[in-house]
Amino acid sequence: MDFSWAHTLLSITLIVLRVLIEPFFWLVAVLVWTQYRRMLKTKEAISGYKDSALRISFIALIYGIIGGILGSFLMVIFGVTIDGMGVAWLWVIALMLMLISPRLLCFSYAGGILALISLLTGAPQVNIPGLMGLVAILHLVESILILLSGHQDPLPVYIRNQAGRVVGAFNLQKFWPIPLAVMMIVMGTAQQLPGELMQMPEWWPLIRPWGITSDQNVMYQILPVVAALGYGELAVTCLPRERTKRSSWHLALYSLILLGLAVTASHYPQLSILPALFSPLGHELIIFLGRRDELQGKPRFVPPSSGVMVLDVLKGSPADRAGIRSGDVIRSVGDLPVNSRYDLAQALGIVGPSFILEFGNCAGDTRWTRVRRKPGYTIGEITVPEPGDPPNVDFVMGSPLKNLINRLLQKFR
Repeated sequence: MDFSWAHTLLSITLIVLRVLIEPFFWLVAVLVWTQYRRMLKTKEAISGYKDSALRISFIALIYGIIGGILGSFLMVIFGVTIDGMGVAWLWVIALMLMLISPRLLCFSYAGGILALISLLTGAPQVNIPGLMGLVAILHLVESILILLSGHQDPLPVYIRNQAGRVVGAFNLQKFWPIPLAVMMIVMGTAQQLPGELMQMPEWWPLIRPWGITSDQNVMYQILPVVAALGYGELAVTCLPRERTKRSSWHLALYSLILLGLAVTASHYPQLSILPALFSPLGHELIIFLGRRDELQGKPRFVPPSSGVMVLDVLKGSPADRAGIRSGDVIRSVGDLPVNSRYDLAQALGIVGPSFILEFGNCAGDTRWTRVRRKPGYTIGEITVPEPGDPPNVDFVMGSPLKNLINRLLQKFR
């Protein structure tokens, strides 16, 4: 049987879908649901808006399945296997890094450190090209998921930037349960292996099998496994959609470079130091550039010279139905000009249930729209912070290890 891209993708898709009947996958899905539920409670406390964690989790599940199929296809095409990856060591290092800072709970850091330890000491022996290929493909899938859904359901917040100013921002957080089909090397004959055999092209695999000599008979078995991906960032200088586009592009570029280094290292083992170093350092560079752009750049959501800027509108609210969006500037309600949150509240208290609202949109155009609401209700707007407003969240993540040491010291004192 000749190689067929469509047949290979279909076979992988069926294995990925088989993961959906695994109890552990649904345990991961429940954990994702609890994360979204916690986020929505924060959103309700800040804005009073209630949303369904089940709805958001279901959407994340659909995107996770799509990402799982894509990631599995890429791992099969590149020949990434789980053999010799030192998964137990990988998790130990990742959890130790999490004690230093929660943001370090990422395989780009743990994988790079594990690979460097293996190169410098010879133990544990690790399949560095395969490990770096896995990290690269998971981050590439993450970049695509960020592009597709990272901007959805953002949390509007007030934060203090590095200049000490309280500005409006969006907390972008996503979690996806990922069903995967991964390969494992098995020694034997085709008759001994369960399942269907796939014919691969002549150039396959791009990442050579680990610990196998050219004269050995190598067979591959595809196994269903469960993973999860997460994304967290702040949009301070731009709209959430623009922020996720930038983040997705940077992460995709990082992933492709790391994947190229992994392929190179599989053919030239003496160059394994390159992906081992680039994995943590390249990821840290992405984080640094993103934070610098957002926390040191010009904030987008601050009071304009005239009017009242909208940070966000609640879904299904009168403002949402009237077409008002994040970044728009409300200039008048009825015939009453507004230049502050107080002016807006006073004007809304005067006009009736139906009125004309003037606002400027992000393109710089002035528009007039009719807003209809129930008597006595707001229009569902969340305005940017004004002078004197405090931040309502703090995104500085302390070290769990440092906090534990401080608590122990206070207890003994």
